[in-house]
Amino acid sequence: MNRGFYTIMAAQFFSSLADNALFFVAVDLLATMNSPAWFTPMLKLSFVIFYVLLAAFVGAFADALPKGRVMFIANLIKIFGCSLIFFNVHPLFAYAVVGFGAAVYSPAKYGILTELLPAERLVAANGWIEGLTISSIIFGTVLGGAMVSGPASTYLLGFDMPGIDTGIDTSVKAALCAVIVIYVMAALFNLRIRRTSCIYPEQERNPIKLITDFASCCSILWKDKLGQISLAVTTLFWGAGATLQLIVLKWAEQSLHMPFDKATSLVGVVAIGVAIGAVASARFIPLRKSLTVIPLGIAMGVIVMLMPLVHATWLAYLLLVLIGVLSGFFVVPMNALLQHRGHVLMSAGHSIAVQNFNENLSILAMLSAYSLMIHMQLELDIIIAVFGLFVAGTMFMIMRMHAANQREYDSMALIGECKH
Repeated sequence: MNRGFYTIMAAQFFSSLADNALFFVAVDLLATMNSPAWFTPMLKLSFVIFYVLLAAFVGAFADALPKGRVMFIANLIKIFGCSLIFFNVHPLFAYAVVGFGAAVYSPAKYGILTELLPAERLVAANGWIEGLTISSIIFGTVLGGAMVSGPASTYLLGFDMPGIDTGIDTSVKAALCAVIVIYVMAALFNLRIRRTSCIYPEQERNPIKLITDFASCCSILWKDKLGQISLAVTTLFWGAGATLQLIVLKWAEQSLHMPFDKATSLVGVVAIGVAIGAVASARFIPLRKSLTVIPLGIAMGVIVMLMPLVHATWLAYLLLVLIGVLSGFFVVPMNALLQHRGHVLMSAGHSIAVQNFNENLSILAMLSAYSLMIHMQLELDIIIAVFGLFVAGTMFMIMRMHAANQREYDSMALIGECKH
């Protein structure tokens, strides 16, 4: 990999680290505000809503400017959103502004990979990027929980500037300052990302035309036989991953009787597994064999349903690592295949915007369903069973769809041979 790739990795790590730490700081803030339990999934919903609302526009914006500049602007938006909490803005609204920045950031951070690297290196690049992103989730999860409770919180509150009254008198405010520093580090790395040689045609600015073009891009990717399978898998994965994160938090509290800072470390364990699976798939699965990993998604859904049977902490760690490994191993090749097909069929920014739209629509749908089940006061064991069955069943349907596509392709090839 060239030096520009490692700069992108550093920028992505710090930006994602801050995103994830901020989420758990906001969760703790909601708890101190005595907010209803269903506000926690709403926090995640507020973050992803702009991925859906802005999907038709952020792809064109990412292709209109150098990707590094787009990422820098996005990080400034994130810093602004994080700062709003200091002015007593509700966490749901402030985190939504951070989500706005993340929606702008995403097409640029993935789109630049297809500009820098050849197709055969995309799986390896995605393995590194996903592995690093998951590492940032691990550290961000643990950091977010630690900054609002335990020794780390005490240390942050004890840190002061000589002769200056900062007014930072709560663990949440101290944690927010640390998060802003991390965002600033990400922004500095953004400024170091060099321009690539890729130049796209002048981007459309008419909103109606942009929406029409975006709808056309969605249709193209869903009709493509390879694109539809990879898009379906990644769409399911991100919706399931966002929901599983909250399920694990609640499961740790109810079944394992863990405090909040320990529960966040349990979420980090899943991320460790995903990082292991991501690196392994980057090492062993080439792009041409990416579709062979689909059955692992079914296995992941089945294993999730074993969670209610586990009450020992050490066994919980093993189970969650296994779930993470399976997730990382099957999603990285699918993500690389989707990026490759999107780059072939349309521009990098537009293809990533389509991917983000579908994946975050899935997150909205699955988190809304989870929030509704919490509001209905369903038992957690039932929620976990429904979740696992949905994931395994949907992955089985996707596998059947791929098999049908293969039969159709083989039939068309046979007809072509017969004509000759």
